[in-house]
Amino acid sequence: MDNLQKEQYTILLVEDDEQIREVVADYFQGKEKCFVVDLAKTGTEGLQKIREREYDLLLLDVMLPGMSGFSLIRELRRRSKAPVIFLTAKVREEDRLLGYELGCDDYVCKPFSLAELYAKANAILRRVKGKEENPDSVEKGRGATKERDLELICGKISVNVRTMDIRVSGEEKELSPREFDLLLAFMEHPDWIFTREMLLDRAWGPDYEGTDRTVDNHVKKLRRSLGEAGGQIKTVFGKGYKISEN
Repeated sequence: MDNLQKEQYTILLVEDDEQIREVVADYFQGKEKCFVVDLAKTGTEGLQKIREREYDLLLLDVMLPGMSGFSLIRELRRRSKAPVIFLTAKVREEDRLLGYELGCDDYVCKPFSLAELYAKANAILRRVKGKEENPDSVEKGRGATKERDLELICGKISVNVRTMDIRVSGEEKELSPREFDLLLAFMEHPDWIFTREMLLDRAWGPDYEGTDRTVDNHVKKLRRSLGEAGGQIKTVFGKGYKISEN
């Protein structure tokens, strides 16, 4: 455990999507028990919380009801130097440059990896709080953590991100590159509902002119490839797909 994880830090997550709020808060608060996460679903509510409490880190959606993330960080910078990570689907260069100009520390684009967001939050807090590890910590602690975080596990399925090794109940499975991309998206966000459009962007890229049928066919193939664990990929009628532990 590194120096950061020996202390407790307060995070404010301002996000209008209830599902994102829940999964991010659960992930951070359950990871090492070193984070307390306050939640707000509008920019106005977020501003009120900022006025009531000092936070170590803010995670802000850009497109918020009432007050945008850009407006919120303007208000924040009048009273606090707390680091900010924007969570956003806005990927245009001018939007990123505006965020940095207003004082944000980093961007994470939706749909994002919870592990990546957690790693960025830790890195920023470590830098801001002056928590540099000693060489033994880097060699023994962080290396072990990084290696462990390379393996994603959900129910009977395990995925090693580095080696692209996929196993179901310990048995190795072969997936096509597209099936692997879809599975990785699901594994990074258990119980997160992905629309077909989100899956197209994730596995094929934003410029691909595919259809819902493309996603449906590849999800069927993925289920077959996973064998007994194929049922973990659930259809959420009217919305899309998600992965669950059983």
